[in-house]
Amino acid sequence: MSVAIITGSAGLIGSEAVRFFAKQGMQVVGIDNDMRKFFFGEEASTTWNRKRLEAEVPGYAHHDLDIRDREGIAALFKRFGTDVKLVGHTAAQPSHDWATKDPFSDFTVNANGTLNLLQASRGNCPEAVFIFTSTNKVYGDLPNFLPLVEKEKRWEIDPSHRYNPGIAEDMSIDQSKHSLFGVSKVAADVLVQEYGRYFGMKTAIFRGGCLTGPNHSGTALHGFLAYLMKCAATGTAYTIFGYKGKQVRDNIHSTDLIAAFDEVFRNPGKAEVFNIGGGRESNCSMIEAIDLCEAITGKKMNYNYSEDNRSGDHIWYISDLAKFKARYPGWKIRYDVPRILGEIYEFNRERWAAAPAA
Repeated sequence: MSVAIITGSAGLIGSEAVRFFAKQGMQVVGIDNDMRKFFFGEEASTTWNRKRLEAEVPGYAHHDLDIRDREGIAALFKRFGTDVKLVGHTAAQPSHDWATKDPFSDFTVNANGTLNLLQASRGNCPEAVFIFTSTNKVYGDLPNFLPLVEKEKRWEIDPSHRYNPGIAEDMSIDQSKHSLFGVSKVAADVLVQEYGRYFGMKTAIFRGGCLTGPNHSGTALHGFLAYLMKCAATGTAYTIFGYKGKQVRDNIHSTDLIAAFDEVFRNPGKAEVFNIGGGRESNCSMIEAIDLCEAITGKKMNYNYSEDNRSGDHIWYISDLAKFKARYPGWKIRYDVPRILGEIYEFNRERWAAAPAA
């Protein structure tokens, strides 16, 4: 039986990948040691999601393994050998704010962990498709120097600019403030490209915008829409950081992202890089998202505003999806922001109600 190894398997994207590829008849092996709890505390723990996977996905094999454990990773890959046809690498330290607290953990998880997985794949299943979830933070804060226009509830780009459809893969990753998180992800991103170019492996890199969905264990430092809706539903105070609350993000549902993974798995290239997000079809400002949360929950949000924006944070970021759509014309965005927020609320409202407010 073909094997799919998914790292970060109890997280948002990892768990979606586990369910999807198991339904395709693959044996799914998950790697996740709940580092999200270490990064962000008990409220961000993914244990609840791991238990659901073990109960609901037939044949799912979970391994409580740290991707920094080179010998442990190598042994697991050796066990399955060339039966491994897909490696979906979604595990990461995902917060640019958190990275400043512990740069060593951030870098070793994001960069060294990725190297361990690439080398284990090269040595045991070199024909497997290796898909890596990178980030738009590889571009640093260069998007903030685009010609932006202030609107009533959002920032927008000058409509005459070539990035009006969204930011394309040709944006430079040089001469900008990345955050330490951005740097560790750049290292991993380039490593995955290099194993494709230098060793001929079938690698693909997705530079994601905001990845979201109902399985997200959202927290203050990571998980924009999921945490915002949690605060709206529970009355927890939320803080907007800078830019008048008009900062814009594109948001892609985990289902749409895994559909993109599947397109690559079925027709892979080598060292391919794609910007991925909601694009022009699924994006919102902070203010617009709050308006939607209030409409869905029927409650006024408890939020405050801080003039201090997060260092290196984007004012406006929307992904240009043209390159991926041209390569894989059968793929499209199916979820927009209102549908995403409504699903997050309906899926989690009972679980949130049963837990004390953070």
